[in-house]
Amino acid sequence: MRTERNPTRLDRVFARLDREPERPAHLSVPRTSRHRTVLVVAALAFYLAIVWLVVTTSWLVRLDWQVMFFRPYQQWASIHWFVDYYVVLGQRGPTAVMVAAWLGWRSWRQHTLRPLLTLGTSLLLLNITVGAAKYGMGRLGPHYATVIGSNEMGLGGDIFPSGHTANAVVTWGILAYLASTPWARRWLSAISAVTSLGVGMATVYLGTHWLSDVLLGWVAGLLILLALPWFEPLIARTEAYAFDLRDRWRARGGARAPAPVTPVKAPAPARLKPLTAPQNETAAREITPAHGVRPPAYLAPGPHTTRSERTPVTPLGSRRPPQSDRVVRGTPSPASRPVTGG
Repeated sequence: MRTERNPTRLDRVFARLDREPERPAHLSVPRTSRHRTVLVVAALAFYLAIVWLVVTTSWLVRLDWQVMFFRPYQQWASIHWFVDYYVVLGQRGPTAVMVAAWLGWRSWRQHTLRPLLTLGTSLLLLNITVGAAKYGMGRLGPHYATVIGSNEMGLGGDIFPSGHTANAVVTWGILAYLASTPWARRWLSAISAVTSLGVGMATVYLGTHWLSDVLLGWVAGLLILLALPWFEPLIARTEAYAFDLRDRWRARGGARAPAPVTPVKAPAPARLKPLTAPQNETAAREITPAHGVRPPAYLAPGPHTTRSERTPVTPLGSRRPPQSDRVVRGTPSPASRPVTGG
């Protein structure tokens, strides 16, 4: 008796996932609008204002030095261990791996490459814009400052704007950008804003960045998120091209479909013509085996005899001794002969 296997929890999870649609119908793609354009212009103006305040060694630079002399890592030394771990949320390698794993799962479930392509586009823009600004302005950090009160610009540094802060804004903000519903987008936007704010303040606490570095990093990451809708057509074309390459690869032999099997009709049986007497003799002569060739076992070796005329044969291996006085069936026994004479 065969019993059915009880489904495990993993089987139930995959059965539930198989009922999910391939691509959600409510999946919304952020589009360019007048409101978004105004936000981009305002963020860009704020970005340029911070750069100008630092270049001119204004009150913002004096505030940087005051925070640096305050030494927060000495004032609140008890939370130093926590800040050391929390600042990892802004490092590009660990955060990119975590977010890419989640977006890869979403891409597999929704049968679309848009989440991964959007993450790759945002990280590429981050490396280009923030990296160019870092090496272009060459500002030194608080631990390597040379002159008290100076802006430390153009001295070969790479901390302005803050890469940790900008990376936290982009990496965690991309989850809110790719959210499927407005409710999820609002909550993820708030969570990513708080996370990136904490990462920026953690770098100030540890003394690795000026306060102005963190401000410029926030704006730099926000500009990338606001500019992503302009790259949506490019992302869509890249996705279509990738799927087209996959289909071509499958058609060339990567996943060939089995060729359809055509049924073969059996040939009609040929009609046999009756043979004449000479043809019968010829056919019998061809069928008769040549000299020295043993006929098959299923063909009788000679003319058929009646059962009563056959010689009794003892089976091979039989324990019964041969009976020499056995009378062949059909011959009268001596007892049945008539007795003659007196």
